[in-house]
Amino acid sequence: VKPEGDVGVIGISDFAQSELGDVVYVELPEVGSTLEKGETFGVVESVKAASDVYSPVSGEVIETNTVLSDEPALVNSSPFEKGWMLKVKLSNPSDLDSLMDSKAYSSHIEEH
Repeated sequence: VKPEGDVGVIGISDFAQSELGDVVYVELPEVGSTLEKGETFGVVESVKAASDVYSPVSGEVIETNTVLSDEPALVNSSPFEKGWMLKVKLSNPSDLDSLMDSKAYSSHIEEH
């Protein structure tokens, strides 16, 4: 999650996209949907598998990256820039406090 004021921009990590392989389809919720932290909000399908995507925060979907319906491979080629999935108006900004920063996430990946 990339915080932008009271909005969180959600996508998947570079590690996750590399584990998935070539992404061929992305299913996202509708604008106006309510997400709960830890619940599934969509699906990412790759040549290897279909994987549920879980919300790291709670809030209302205010925008989805509609480009992904035509160009799902952006999740692979630009996971942090053009491959973001959705923007959520945070209902509980403190949800961000429980997330790992990039350094902690890198350490976590190396341990597993």
